[in-house]
Amino acid sequence: MNSPVYLDNAATTPLDERVFDAMLPYLRGARGNPSSLHGAGADAREAIEAARGHVAAMVGASPEEIILTSGGTEADNLALFGLARSAPPDKCHAVVSKVEHAAVREAAKRLEADGFEITWLGVDEYGMVDAREFSASLRDDTAFAAVMWANNEVGTIQPTMELAGICAERSIPFHSDAVQAAGRVGMDVGESLVSTLALSAHKVYGPTGAGALYVREGVEVSPILFGGGQENGLRSGTENVAAIVGFGEAARLAREEMAERAAHEGELRDLIIAGATEVPGVRLNGHPERRLSNNVHLTVDGVEAESLVLMLDALGYAVGKGSACSSSGHKASPVLEAMGQSEAEAFSALRVSTGKENTLEEVEGFLGAFAGCIERLRELSPIQAS
Repeated sequence: MNSPVYLDNAATTPLDERVFDAMLPYLRGARGNPSSLHGAGADAREAIEAARGHVAAMVGASPEEIILTSGGTEADNLALFGLARSAPPDKCHAVVSKVEHAAVREAAKRLEADGFEITWLGVDEYGMVDAREFSASLRDDTAFAAVMWANNEVGTIQPTMELAGICAERSIPFHSDAVQAAGRVGMDVGESLVSTLALSAHKVYGPTGAGALYVREGVEVSPILFGGGQENGLRSGTENVAAIVGFGEAARLAREEMAERAAHEGELRDLIIAGATEVPGVRLNGHPERRLSNNVHLTVDGVEAESLVLMLDALGYAVGKGSACSSSGHKASPVLEAMGQSEAEAFSALRVSTGKENTLEEVEGFLGAFAGCIERLRELSPIQAS
């Protein structure tokens, strides 16, 4: 194999060459602090505002509602801590799903440790939140609710518009992590009624180190960073112009090419699901229909996912173990546990995620390697041998 086949696009996407070209002037000669009054500063500010407009357009927002951050994690943290701190003193309760990304889950745990009461909302076997249970969990003292648009591990797409609407009827702010969904799922914040929305550049073929938080006009969010008052006082710190410009270009391309990309990713995704589940003891996790166009999450009985990932990597195929944000520590995925899976099943979970640059030939090659690796690992497994 001449070069590795990259099938871990849910972890991060390769930087689009067009995005790199847009960033390059700001990595080389174009200088200037966007807060400076001179011409170089004004040029940097103009580039940032143009990028902000593209990010806003990707989700149907106005540019004034986009707060630029260092990534999705900061955006999620700003949303949760910002909504909690801006809530009235008698609002000290929140509803958070059990399948949230760690950026939301750990922020909610911190709030809980500081005295906030968190209702951890369960899901069904597909990782789906039930709207009736969600509605019943809201209270008069609920400061906010948080349910991600689409799950980063198993790919399940939540009924976000319905959940946001339930909150809107009760004037409760609703936050959604849309890091995986943006650029793959059509979204318009005017229709969905979400209060805040987290976004990230490197999931849409942009650079790492850039993200955004959509904050609906009229929603109060308190800052968690303090300093020079950039981003309307909600995110102080000198802006990373090159990364922001890259995010803007990536967002523009994602919006224009979304239908084509989703169709291509979805075709390859379905081929992988069909081929992989033909192998005995391999089953799909997440919703079979309401799932991201690029997500294939599998449980492989009798095989530890870490060993399978490493063996596939040695053969030239890069895939993920569960999720990139939870694979560094040897502990079961909270998402799979919430879906009712055992610890053994969770340790046998593999995530394969297609991208706009993948090909049919790469998928066919992967499926052959996948089946061969499973056969070999099961032969070596003491569990299988016994």
